[in-house]
Amino acid sequence: MMINLFIFFQKIMKLLSNPSLTKIPCLINSFTHLVSIFLRQINPFWIELSYFIIISLMGYGALKFSMPENSSFSPRNIDMFFTSVSSTTVSSMSTVEMEVFSNIQLIFITILMFAGGEIFTSILQLQLTKFKKKNKFQRKDTNKVEICDQIELGGIFSNRGESRDLSYTSIELLSYIIICYLLVVHIAGSSLIYIYINFIPSAKNVLKKKGLNILTFSIFTTISTFANCGFVPTNENMMVFKKNSGLLLILIPQVLLGNTLYPSCLRFFIWVGEKITKREEFSYLLKNSRNLGYNHLFTSVGSKFLLGTVLGFIFVQFVLFCSLEWSSLAMDGLNNYQRVVGSLFEVVNSRHAGESIVDLSVLTSAILVLFVVMMYLPPYTRFLPIEDDDCHSENEKSKRKNKGNNILEQLLFSQLTYLAIFIILICITEKEKMKEDPLNFNLLSIVVEVVSAYGNVGFSMGYSCERQIKHDANCIDASYGFVGKWSNEGKFILILVMFFGRLKKFSMNGGKSWIIS
Repeated sequence: MMINLFIFFQKIMKLLSNPSLTKIPCLINSFTHLVSIFLRQINPFWIELSYFIIISLMGYGALKFSMPENSSFSPRNIDMFFTSVSSTTVSSMSTVEMEVFSNIQLIFITILMFAGGEIFTSILQLQLTKFKKKNKFQRKDTNKVEICDQIELGGIFSNRGESRDLSYTSIELLSYIIICYLLVVHIAGSSLIYIYINFIPSAKNVLKKKGLNILTFSIFTTISTFANCGFVPTNENMMVFKKNSGLLLILIPQVLLGNTLYPSCLRFFIWVGEKITKREEFSYLLKNSRNLGYNHLFTSVGSKFLLGTVLGFIFVQFVLFCSLEWSSLAMDGLNNYQRVVGSLFEVVNSRHAGESIVDLSVLTSAILVLFVVMMYLPPYTRFLPIEDDDCHSENEKSKRKNKGNNILEQLLFSQLTYLAIFIILICITEKEKMKEDPLNFNLLSIVVEVVSAYGNVGFSMGYSCERQIKHDANCIDASYGFVGKWSNEGKFILILVMFFGRLKKFSMNGGKSWIIS
């Protein structure tokens, strides 16, 4: 690659040394070709990692310098950066209470959640795929090769009179469909929340007492819910709205549309578009779903089984949650209808969204273990008992055949191994607190926190002064997550876990070289 780039730069410099109007278009296309070479060679993992790190650093700067000077509480730098990373990776792990942030800071967090959401980042990936296909299509054209012949750039001009490739136009159409999908869900969701709060006094009074802007709350909560982040502008998350069943019912579809059911819904919308318009691009998207480089577009079989699996997980969790928690302290003060809706809301959020109407520390151990399993599962986990030949593109199949040749893939551990390593490291950094405060700093609480960060969920057992064995008179109960009481080293490790969880799709095949028999 380096030799090719060196030769390419030599030819560019030769062109620049003898500029003319006829060579300007050639120079522009040469630069495009150079960018294409770079993008084809670099690993997508590094592109995404760089994106999330840059966004997180920008978010940290925005939160840090927009902190009101007259604020009674100023979070430390590690907490500000932690909040930015948590927002960008849509993890909603918190080390400070949400109500310490000003309205402008809430807007910055909203932007971070939107920019870090899986569907938005998938649009950026799709644009990259479209760029590669466009450049590949341009390189096929030889009609204007004579213009660049003297610098041997390979004739990379495109013939605009030639019809564009169907795969390219289909990807272009898919981009517009996803953007429309985003806009419709966000506008509809924000509007419904805004209308509900204005018409229901109990919900409106909560925001009024906390000094929260209704419009900011509506947009913030919609973006957070759809991105499956789980942040809510209130300290208590959704616990203050546990009796507002209407609000919970508005949020439940947004959780599913933005994550676990996104592939099924996307395919359904494409199918509807094909039936209405009869455009060949729609048909191409449906028939070549896995050859487009967009991993969120499943085949018909895959979409149906994903839908069945998601609903199956929700049903099993709902039955178990109602069976074990119906008369527990977690549901205290709710009528039967509110308990049904609240239970449904809780189990739907257990996969990835992380919004909660109950204090997880009062739930039974069986439910907590169930939630840990659900948080660990990737969003598109599905039961697929039949062979789906179109489930993977030919490109992916060839990679699978040759993946044994990749030394890096052979050295990767399994996801469970990495989680075990992170848990061990945190047990080491927090070992003194585990001795002095074992009821709060117990292994189950740490496991829940780590798996929640890995799954980018946001569930937390929290911290309670009442559970302290050696009572501290200065201890004050706070509504942020359990990680808020960890050391700086422990917080930094959890930041790594959030990044790892957000990019886990690149290491899902790890551990295959380890034979256990």
